[in-house]
Amino acid sequence: MTALITMHNAVFDWLDRQSGLILPTLARFVFAAVLLIYFWKSAATKVGSGIFGIFSPSDGAYVQIFPRAMEAASYDSSQLGVFYWAVALLGTWAEFILPALIVVGLFSRLASIGMIGFVILQSATDIVGHGATDAKTLGAWFDAASGSLIMDQRTLWIMVLLVIVVKGGGPLSLDRLTGRIS
Repeated sequence: MTALITMHNAVFDWLDRQSGLILPTLARFVFAAVLLIYFWKSAATKVGSGIFGIFSPSDGAYVQIFPRAMEAASYDSSQLGVFYWAVALLGTWAEFILPALIVVGLFSRLASIGMIGFVILQSATDIVGHGATDAKTLGAWFDAASGSLIMDQRTLWIMVLLVIVVKGGGPLSLDRLTGRIS
C-alpha cells in the first residue's frame, strides 16, 4: 500500500510541477477550438460594408450591443450619438483582437481579462437588452441541467480564461518567446 501511495504522490507531484506548462497551453487551445470562430463570426456581423467598414459599425452592431436604444431610435443608427458609435466600434475591434491575442499568446493575461469583461457585458446585454430571461437560456447553477447559454456555458468560458490570467500564455506563446511577459 505504501508503494501505491508513493507512486500516486510522485505522479501527481510531477503533474503539479508541469501545470504551468500544460494548463495555459491547453486553455489557449480550448479557447481557439471552441470560441475563436464564434467571436470572429460575431464580430464580422458588426462590420460595416466596404473597405473601410472596420471603421463604420453596421446597423447589426448597434442592434446587438444596444438593442433598446436602437428600438427607441426606430432602428436608425444615425440617431445615436458618438458614444454609441465608439462603443460599437471598440467592441467590434475587441471581438477580433482579444481572441487573436489569446490564441497566439501575446499579452495573454491582459487579453483574457478583457475577454472576461467582454463575456460579462455580453451576458448582461443578453439578459437586460435582449430579454434572455427564460430558464433554458439563462439557466442556473447547481441544477440538473448543464447546457444553459448564460450561467453554464459562459461560466465555463470564464474559467478557461481565468486559467490564462493566472498561469499566463504558457511555453508555446509569443509572450514566452519575446521573454518580456511570463
